[in-house]
Amino acid sequence: MAELKQNWKTFNVSDETLAQYNELVELILSTESMDDDERQYWFDILPSMTNEQVDRLFNILDTERKKLEKLEEKYQNEIKNLNEKHLIEWQEFQLKDSKSKIKAQEANDDADDDADNVLNMLNDL
Repeated sequence: MAELKQNWKTFNVSDETLAQYNELVELILSTESMDDDERQYWFDILPSMTNEQVDRLFNILDTERKKLEKLEEKYQNEIKNLNEKHLIEWQEFQLKDSKSKIKAQEANDDADDDADNVLNMLNDL
């Protein structure tokens, strides 16, 4: 009897089941549509299932995995596009902010120059 651990849960699977249905065992472990009790149930009844039942279970879980991968890829692309859009907007905001700070500093520098000119004029007196 093999003990498979996943997410702090231990599943008992017969060595024969693991050897014969290794890929299906991996699909059962990784599916998001089952809870841990359901996973153990499938591991328990797998040896008594017919080939058609095993094939059907495999096809269901494999189809689920493929559809989830496609969804994940689609949403990752959408997230990437949104991040790029917001990055551009953020860079434009920073550019405007930098320009306004530069203008404020220039205005401050001009005021400082005027004060220096007044001090120089007073010193010349």
